[in-house]
Amino acid sequence: METNDLFLDNYLTNIKEDYKRFIVRAGILDTNGQMDRIKEFSDNLTTKFGSKYIKVMNNGSAHSFIVNTDKDIKFKKGDVLMAASWASPARNFARGNLFTPDSIKARWMGI
Repeated sequence: METNDLFLDNYLTNIKEDYKRFIVRAGILDTNGQMDRIKEFSDNLTTKFGSKYIKVMNNGSAHSFIVNTDKDIKFKKGDVLMAASWASPARNFARGNLFTPDSIKARWMGI
């Protein structure tokens, strides 16, 4: 596994953990229902690698985009961008960088 993969795995883990904290804090489901919902969310969190971005999705909805190239004139590789739509990121400013995990406030509902 490459170093980049470890950073991406950590990012995805942070999103899953935030979702778990949200569900448990909400307390609207019984323990089995909570675990089923948490598992479903975690199982459906996926990535799609493109030439410019890595798209992070859940159940077909775009969660965030990660810059996957050194050739972007505005952003550097690893910058995390909020989703503007299903197909494209918001390119106004980076929400953090994958390689500096403390800079990212990863939330299950979006960056």
